[in-house]
Amino acid sequence: MSRVCLLLPDWTRCVASEVVARGSLSEWCARADRLEPGAGGFAAAVREVLPWGGSPLPAAALSRQIDVGDAADSAWLRADPAYVRADMVTARMLACGELGLTDEESAGLARELMPLFGDAGFELDARFSNRWYLRAAIGSDLPACASPDEAMGDDLKLHLPQGAAGKRWRQLFNDSQIILHNHPVNAQRAARGAVSVNSLWFWGAGVLPVSVRGGFERIFSDGLELRGLAQIAGIPRQSLELKSLQAQLSESGNGDLLIDLTGLRNDLLESSLRTIDNALRRGHVRGADLLFASGQRYRLQSLHRLRFWRRISELRC
Repeated sequence: MSRVCLLLPDWTRCVASEVVARGSLSEWCARADRLEPGAGGFAAAVREVLPWGGSPLPAAALSRQIDVGDAADSAWLRADPAYVRADMVTARMLACGELGLTDEESAGLARELMPLFGDAGFELDARFSNRWYLRAAIGSDLPACASPDEAMGDDLKLHLPQGAAGKRWRQLFNDSQIILHNHPVNAQRAARGAVSVNSLWFWGAGVLPVSVRGGFERIFSDGLELRGLAQIAGIPRQSLELKSLQAQLSESGNGDLLIDLTGLRNDLLESSLRTIDNALRRGHVRGADLLFASGQRYRLQSLHRLRFWRRISELRC
């Protein structure tokens, strides 16, 4: 029988969804053993199960390797197109990456930005409309910024590089905003009611890991970072599709499975959890480790379902 390790969204996001808060997780967390919490954040949870050398999670290099396959021998930073709204006090990022840019719009915006980054010693590549890259020499001083998911809706001043070391990147952040604000592409987008690409968000800095450790038979994930880590570790990876997941769980193999559910919400998340719960009830899976992105950790054994004296209640903060 397999054992599964589940990467889950933040606890607060699970609680905010009525279908998830009252679903499979409510029973699991009521009857499982609660473990010592881990460090918060998606990267920390991933590192617990797929350790790599160096830190932090080099999301840009990993996604670049999957996208293009040329991430080795350079350092990488994501410079994703973003929509930022300013108010009387601060500025907040309301969208990042998925802004509906066409290839022509991406190319037009990038042409104006390339000299800015070229003069700073970086090569801008905007061939993908939803994720842009900066290539740098290994050893370059790159900023350690929060992921878009972590910074979304928050005061951006809290997430920009600080101090003297961050001055260069704050300047590039501001200069790129000026170029984007005045760009004809944004005037055209505004005319048709699309949000402006008025900022870039720098994140995911690092180099491609040389090696990744992991004892999993298979990884289920659609995330580029986990796809990259699985490739380096030599672990087969499948898309997170319910039929293939159900088929894998019903097999009699003894290999452990890593299942990344962090990108799912509401009904899609609960459907995946219910599929795993059915495998537990049928004896196809002997247990599950639950790693929430917010740091909570639980270990569920198949016999824990018999802890009937533990009252099941809706998940709460």
